Amino acid sequence: MTDRPAISPSLSIVIPMYREQDNVAPMLARVHEGLAAYSGPWELICVDDGSQDETGKRLIEEGHKYGGHVRVIRFARNHGQTTAMQAGIDAARGEVIATLDGDLQNDPADIPRMVDEMYARDLDLLAGYRANRQDAWLSRKLPSKLANKLIGKVTGVNIRDYGCSLKIYRAKVIKEVRLYGEMHRFIPVWAAMVTSPRRIGETAVSHNARQFGESKYGISRTFRVILDLLTVFFFLRFRSRPGHFFGSIGLIFGALGSVAMSYLAVLKFVLGQSIGGRPLFLAAVLLLVFSIQFLTTGVLAEMLTRIFYQRQEGPLTIAPELPGGALDWQQAVTVPQSGEVASHSV
Repeated sequence: MTDRPAISPSLSIVIPMYREQDNVAPMLARVHEGLAAYSGPWELICVDDGSQDETGKRLIEEGHKYGGHVRVIRFARNHGQTTAMQAGIDAARGEVIATLDGDLQNDPADIPRMVDEMYARDLDLLAGYRANRQDAWLSRKLPSKLANKLIGKVTGVNIRDYGCSLKIYRAKVIKEVRLYGEMHRFIPVWAAMVTSPRRIGETAVSHNARQFGESKYGISRTFRVILDLLTVFFFLRFRSRPGHFFGSIGLIFGALGSVAMSYLAVLKFVLGQSIGGRPLFLAAVLLLVFSIQFLTTGVLAEMLTRIFYQRQEGPLTIAPELPGGALDWQQAVTVPQSGEVASHSV
């Protein structure tokens, strides 16, 4: 069962841009061509991420040619694609939000079809994957392919192309996700913390070779992805119980240190050997110190986590089961902090 509206829902298109002055005019023209047949209201939000070239100026000039539905947000300095995307999402007013890059490699003409497909499949997020990717194999395709497999393996959210910025979201879902750092590439994973992974899908989209400007990504991005993935893994597994993460490490160190100290105690008090100059003695002391540090860090983290969740006002959303075990996402219930159950539509 779907909740596909009779007419196209209101749509906000968010495009972060950084040093893309030559792509501004063709990008806006391409968006208006691709959305010409869209039956619902839509707006275009372009975020200039502190470009030092003419990107911001040209966005304002070109936006005036099309009308008030083109909105421009300009940063005083460069903050990164994730922050720019978050600013655009925060400013979006549509029921559906679409994101794509400003380098003309994504085709805005795919957006109307993706909106229809998202509602037809009753999804909260529809991610595009570049079926015929127009990028260099060694520097772009190979690292991306390896990263996608690694992310899917670690997070359990299997998307073929995490790097494709062309995605369609229900606004009520994506606005509950806060992006920071360089986490825009992990949006499907963050969204899976808000909605069911079964309501996240993917579809093939067009991809074009870059015509103007230069790519902001290189092989070095792979290392940043690995570091970001560690953060994502921690939040997925231990966001509500960080004490288990730090405590487990502390217990392992404590056990190793205790075993080493017990062995040294036997040497000292039973066999009468000197242990003061043994490297094992220093290692055992360090292990016990590390154990105490990790255990106390886990306790502090648990205290902060409890304070954080107690201050949250949002209720838990629970989808009731239909006969046969199917989930009915049209009728859900929420559990307020008081414990009372109230009806809610999601």
